[in-house]
Amino acid sequence: MPYVIAEPCIDVMDRSCVDECPVDCIYEGSRKLYISPVECIDCGACEPVCPVEAISQDRAVDPDFEAHVADNATFFDTVLPGRDEPIGAPGGAMGIGAVGVDTELVAKHTPQA
Repeated sequence: MPYVIAEPCIDVMDRSCVDECPVDCIYEGSRKLYISPVECIDCGACEPVCPVEAISQDRAVDPDFEAHVADNATFFDTVLPGRDEPIGAPGGAMGIGAVGVDTELVAKHTPQA
């Protein structure tokens, strides 16, 4: 998984990264964005435009946010609440639109005051 989006994106979802992604691999949950590990081409275009510095390569994630490396894959590989099957790799986020749900890790995250 080349790039991941970590905790600083929760409840922010600026979406500047979505505009920069040349392969449409950034998907929208309810509270956070997720990068498809299968569709990402490791170009890095998303990283510098993130205003909260939530995006990094999987091997360079801040140690405080390491759980988000596996969690990013979980978003695509498991059946999320209200869905019948995993998202998988549908070939682009625009084709499915906002997913509207998050992984358990993100859903349980306490909002910052």
